[in-house]
Order: sequence, then structure tokens, then C-alpha cells
Amino acid sequence: MSSFFANQGFLIDTIVHLSPQEAFLAIGRGAVLVDLRDDQEISLKRFDVGNILYISNVSGDEPKISLSKLSRKAPLILADSVGLRSKEAAIFLKKQGYDVANLIGGIVEWQRDGLPMQIDGFLTGSCACRLRPRKT
Repeated sequence: MSSFFANQGFLIDTIVHLSPQEAFLAIGRGAVLVDLRDDQEISLKRFDVGNILYISNVSGDEPKISLSKLSRKAPLILADSVGLRSKEAAIFLKKQGYDVANLIGGIVEWQRDGLPMQIDGFLTGSCACRLRPRKT
């Protein structure tokens, strides 16, 4: 089976890692962005793309993803805040036979590259991966 992501990004341990620009182009060609961040993170900053699926990823040794929510027909780009949890989820899903790629740097790099986003409220925090609303 040929991967939708063949000859894109770079390959580490059988997982394709895409830059935000590469991911944005792949979404335009039919890939689905799977946002694994929790509801609080999503409520503050969202990827502004059409093909998106939200699945909170419970942290732990093995990613817990409801496979029933995922289609095997569409290539999947996994994203989180900075690209760490999504990498683990990509490894897990690849073993399950899904055509997956990981978004390098998550939403932090996506925003840094100036790609479409929706941002609600003012954010504060020392770590970009755990931004929270600023208390007024």
C-alpha cells in the first residue's frame, strides 16, 4: 500500500514528520488534521482548516485514541501543542494500519509559520505547550 505522504516531510522510525507548511498543503489535498489536544487547549487556539477532527488524547504509556472515530480511507495528520504526544499517537496508529503523519512542532509551529488559526482570549504561561487564559 502506497502512503499518501510518500516523498513528503522526513521519515523517522517509519513515521513521516511534516512541517506546518507541508501539512497545510496536504490538508488541501485531502488529508485530515487530527487535533489531539484537550478541550481547554482547543478552546483557546484552534487550527483553522476544513478537514479537522478533534480527539482528546489521554497521556500515558500508550496513546488512547478511539479508533472508531477515525477513517482508514483518509490520510491523517496528527497534531498537538508541540508535536510530542502526536508523535506517540502516530506510532500507535501506524501499527494499526493507518496512513499517518506527525505535525512537527504542533500548533506552536503552525502559528509561528502564520498559518490559519482561530485564537480566543488572552493567553499566558511560561510553556507554550500549556497556555491558559490570563486572569483579569
